[in-house]
Amino acid sequence: MMNFIEEDIELSEYDKQFQFHHSQYLSLQSTLKLPHDNFVDDIVLDQNIFGGILTYAHFPHFNCFNPDNYNKEKIDIAILGAPFDTGVSYRPGARFGPEAIRSNSRRLMKGVKTSKKKAYPRNPYDSSTHNYTIIDCGDVPLTPFDNRLALNQLYRGQNSIHTNYKSDNGNIPKIITLGGDHTITLMPLKSISNHLNQAITIFHFDSHIDTWNPKILGGGISNYMSLNHGTFLHYAHEKGYIATEGNYHIGMRAPLIDEVYDHEHDLECGFNVITADDIDKIGIDGIIRKLKSSIKHDNDPIYISVDIDVLDPAYAPATGTMEVGGFTTRELLSILNGLKGINLVGADIVEVSPPFDTNSEITSLAATAIIDSFLKLMIN
Repeated sequence: MMNFIEEDIELSEYDKQFQFHHSQYLSLQSTLKLPHDNFVDDIVLDQNIFGGILTYAHFPHFNCFNPDNYNKEKIDIAILGAPFDTGVSYRPGARFGPEAIRSNSRRLMKGVKTSKKKAYPRNPYDSSTHNYTIIDCGDVPLTPFDNRLALNQLYRGQNSIHTNYKSDNGNIPKIITLGGDHTITLMPLKSISNHLNQAITIFHFDSHIDTWNPKILGGGISNYMSLNHGTFLHYAHEKGYIATEGNYHIGMRAPLIDEVYDHEHDLECGFNVITADDIDKIGIDGIIRKLKSSIKHDNDPIYISVDIDVLDPAYAPATGTMEVGGFTTRELLSILNGLKGINLVGADIVEVSPPFDTNSEITSLAATAIIDSFLKLMIN
């Protein structure tokens, strides 16, 4: 009987303690003064790190192809999606790349400054540190049914931005294109070359040469088959969009179709080669020196195209044609960041194929970091 009484007393004391702490909690809760029902200053932004309408790194968006915006808006750097993957020779899926890359860029945003005395470095996501207008133009709506029309649509999208918008200093906008398979690179090269009225030097990060003669890869039966993600650099050379020398493949390691002919044809297209295992021989600094030494004049226009398969599959499994033995993500970013000072007039990241990514989306995340490097090269 005494045991039951003691247990009742202990329970009663517990209840008292609970009521005391709960009353303390309620008293603290009551100190929260909620804003007026019509106050929206703290929710006026339509994006946060967990949700909202997707743009790359929360950059502002407008329809860059709407004539109503021509000559009204300024663009220094445009982010442009190219959801296209019908030029692949192996695994499709890169049409979903732009959306996945934007999704993984949510955490890139303006930070909180704690010092008012120190000069802050240029930060693409903080407009108070630079004077570049960066706009996410969304995706060019490319048809999935006809490559010829789709690529023409992409060209017209690139051309529209280059033609109808200017930066504050009067230059044409720089465009970062989110692929899409690697075929799409031909269209930015065409547009920027036409608008600058000169051939462009290209630094091509990839495990494949992509200068294959169309008669060797995909062609010979129909012209429609000739242009694909392994032949676009052949056409870029043939059309005069890229320089006749000084271009570089970086990260090469994939097998050739014809060991002799492919190598000779690649030289004819104006390319030098840095293989993936060169990073073990000359290191990151050696690769950076080679690339910079190929630039004859400081203001020569440079275009960088990164196929995500330049990375080892351990770091980027979600791509069309994986090749083992590639760069680590850190090595690639170190090379890109080491190119500070070049005149980067355009860039792209291609072959991100989300259906093959891990649950942690490490391939799309790597692509996001690569674009971060592009932006920093452009504003610095």
